[in-house]
Amino acid sequence: MLKPKHSLLKYICTALFLQASIGYAQDPHFSQYFVSPLTLNPAFTGKFNGTYRVAGNYKKQWPTINNAFTTSTASYDFSILNKQLPENDTWGIGVLAMNDQSGNKILNNSFYSISTAYSKSLDEDGRNQITIGFQGTFANKRLDLRKADFEDELTSLGFTGVTSEVFGNTPFSINYFDFNTGIIYALSTNGENSFYLGGSFYHINRPSETFLGGNYLLNSRSTIHGGGYVPLSQFKAVHFSLIHQRQAKATETLAGATMAWNLNFEENNPIELYAGGWYRLNDAFIPYLGLELNGFRFGFSYDLNASSLKTASQSKGGSELSIIYIGQYKDPLRKKINCPKF
Repeated sequence: MLKPKHSLLKYICTALFLQASIGYAQDPHFSQYFVSPLTLNPAFTGKFNGTYRVAGNYKKQWPTINNAFTTSTASYDFSILNKQLPENDTWGIGVLAMNDQSGNKILNNSFYSISTAYSKSLDEDGRNQITIGFQGTFANKRLDLRKADFEDELTSLGFTGVTSEVFGNTPFSINYFDFNTGIIYALSTNGENSFYLGGSFYHINRPSETFLGGNYLLNSRSTIHGGGYVPLSQFKAVHFSLIHQRQAKATETLAGATMAWNLNFEENNPIELYAGGWYRLNDAFIPYLGLELNGFRFGFSYDLNASSLKTASQSKGGSELSIIYIGQYKDPLRKKINCPKF
């Protein structure tokens, strides 16, 4: 009888092959979606207070299974033509690289994106803004079933590495181009708080995604998300956000909030501690801790599985790490724009 780890991995591998072959696979995503701006909505490109932004995310899901799912991203975005545009408008450019591996690297997905977004102020104070963004992506997917363990490899001495299944001497591989877009409306009622509501639409062109040939198309993904930042006192604030997304018949809904405390009681260069959590509907609780200092913000979260999968996962859904660095304006008198704070 197969060991549970290898048995589950076998079923995962089979599902990966079927999904990749018929185009039902779902996009990789983060529990810390609120600190992964260029994977959430292209309209976030360049929408921050600073000269440039560098962000990175790493997720390892279901650690009780050997390297079941790991996802990592790195992005860089910045604003251009700041002196030529109206005072409260911004134009952003960004690049993103994402790698997603499943089934102990049996399925390896790489995505490389370029995005742009223009944020237009709707009033003279810049408290109402609307932003539209676009993103183009080149995708490469490789499926190497030679790395999979199958039932006929198991003997009393362990796995032999020899199977009757025949997959050829080279991995399956496909490439395609993809196109995404998004929109955000941001509002501040007093210049101190900030609220936003946005939507994004991925895989507009529905590229073909199959290793076996045929006209199987990648399902589009639609996302609605929102949030806000509300100061409770001079050195304490609350951040909250929610997201609902759908791809084919799969849906995901998350909502939560975190408190932020200014530890050094400085306004210009604060050291802030974040503590809170999110809940993924019918799936997991996600406690979150963060620390912000000198332009850096570090975040850690852990999915505590609460669904019917908790028996197999031992309630260990997965851990995530995030980091964002925002380069500060050289001109301390430059007016800040109204934008979500990640």
